Amino acid sequence: MKGTIGILGGMGPLATADLFRKIVLMTDAACDNDHARVIIDSNARIPDRTRAILEGGADPVPEMLSALENLEKCGVSCVIMPCNTAHYFIDRLRACANVPFIDMLQVTAERCAELFPGKTAGVWGTTGTLKSGLYTRALDKAGVKSVLPDEESQQVLMDLIYRVKGGETLRDRAPLASLMAGMHEAGADYFILGCTELPIVVEQLSPPGDFVDPTAELARAALSYCGYRVKA
Repeated sequence: MKGTIGILGGMGPLATADLFRKIVLMTDAACDNDHARVIIDSNARIPDRTRAILEGGADPVPEMLSALENLEKCGVSCVIMPCNTAHYFIDRLRACANVPFIDMLQVTAERCAELFPGKTAGVWGTTGTLKSGLYTRALDKAGVKSVLPDEESQQVLMDLIYRVKGGETLRDRAPLASLMAGMHEAGADYFILGCTELPIVVEQLSPPGDFVDPTAELARAALSYCGYRVKA
């Protein structure tokens, strides 16, 4: 019997919806019954993860554990979190969990090594994700070279992320184009969309380039873990 995917979401709600959409689109299904059973707790009360890491803001773990408890009561087979920064807290969550967590950063790093051997990843993400070294460690473990944005470029990324979180539709391509040009000069061959709002940014602005979408990689890994066929 195939497993049930649990999504610990709400970080943010649109990113959660994007993950569910990708799970559906990536499933090799001929009818409704071929699709995965998915349980979502979109807990928008979870405090901001970047503020917790960098500024001593409210601890997000209690609300995340509340969502985890709900998912486990529903009988999920694994848990996935559509928030890269939330993986800073994954060890605390795993210590309380009765089901496996699939690590978004680990599956992304492994996919980068597979798709772009010998190439250098430009890592995009929240300031909390990048300053905590989450992606650098995951990529190093997978043997993937990487470069990070400079301070000015990071401010551009954070502005785009929070504008998407605020429900804005982006239209001005210039800031992202300038950021990409600078990171290409610094050695980036392709880009990791290491915040779950960033695939939405790229979808809205359609910049040219090669990208690895951790949301899609998380969807792929969860489907495979639970025994569903994934489209090639």
